[in-house]
Parts: sequence; structure tokens; C-alpha cells
Amino acid sequence: MGAQGLDELQMSALGEIANISMGTSATALSALVGNLLVDITTPTITMINKAEALDDYERTCILVHINYIKGLAGSNVLILKEDDVKKITDLMMGGDGSNFVGELNEMHLSAVSEAMNQMMGSAATSLSMILNRDVDISPPKTDNIDVESVRIFEKIFASPEKDYVKISFKLKIGEVVDSTMVQLYPISFAEEIVKLFGVG
Repeated sequence: MGAQGLDELQMSALGEIANISMGTSATALSALVGNLLVDITTPTITMINKAEALDDYERTCILVHINYIKGLAGSNVLILKEDDVKKITDLMMGGDGSNFVGELNEMHLSAVSEAMNQMMGSAATSLSMILNRDVDISPPKTDNIDVESVRIFEKIFASPEKDYVKISFKLKIGEVVDSTMVQLYPISFAEEIVKLFGVG
């Protein structure tokens, strides 16, 4: 049993679920960025304390908060690097991804919110098939925060839990983006998903 409650079998099941659902998300993102090849690799799963969630990031990062409103009771957060968001926005606007200088603005947040809405909507459809129940999400809420502002990040989650599952994916978009995307689940939500999957 892991220190925060997930054993190896549960972590393996969560990895399989994440791999399948985010695989379909790659197709959705590709359609938004000029049909460039999008590759989201097999995830790495670790257990962290909520306060450690932003340790891998410098300066600012983009948080995309998603609530499940049907089929599952919980939420998760996607964390993206600022430059990656700017590159994705440029691609969505018909550019080649090279226009990512300057300040992050509402256009970037709106674009990445739409991209994550499409991606996570596709992932929810996959979860529906995996878990054999209808799963739906709310429109994402997007914030950019300074990595020092952990307290702001902690307020985004309604959950009082401190233990989280961190799912890290390598994200590649053509030759433009070669980076990491992180998905965070409260531990109780991760346990609910794998239980519905028939594990635990």
C-alpha cells in the first residue's frame, strides 16, 4: 500500500485509464492546432502533497480546473507551462507556434480553455466507455498564477485533502512543443475512479 493510500495495482489501473483517455485527447487537440501530430505519452504517476504541486515550474504556470458534473463526483487540475500555452494559442490562431513572446493575456487563457475543454470532453467520453457510465465535465476554469502563490492554488480545490495523485505526461505537438503536462487528482477521487474500474 502506498503511503497515501493507493497500492501498485490501483496506480497501474489509474495509469491505464489516464493513458486511454488522454490518448483520445491528443486527437482532439490535433484538430485545433492545424492537424499537427500530437503525442501524449504513457503517464508517470506519483503521490504528492498538495503544497508540492508547483515544484516543477518556474515563474508562472497555467492551471485548468475541471469539475465532473455527471458520472463522477470530483475535480482535477491540469498544469501547463506558460510558453506552451502561448505556442498552442498561436497554432490555434493559424500561426506556426513561433509567436510566443510578450505577456500572457486573456486571449491565451481563452484559447487554452477551449483547447482543454475539447481535450477533456474527449477524455470524458473515453471515461464513459471505460467505466460504463455517462461522464461529463463543466467548462474549464483557467488561471495563471505565480508559482510562489501556492495558497492561491490550494484555494482552487474545494477538497480539503492534502494528498494528491500527480499524473505527468510528455506532450509533443509537431516540432513546436516538447514539454510536460501534469494532471492532479485528489486521492479520494483517484480511488473512486479505480474502484469503478473494478480495482480496489
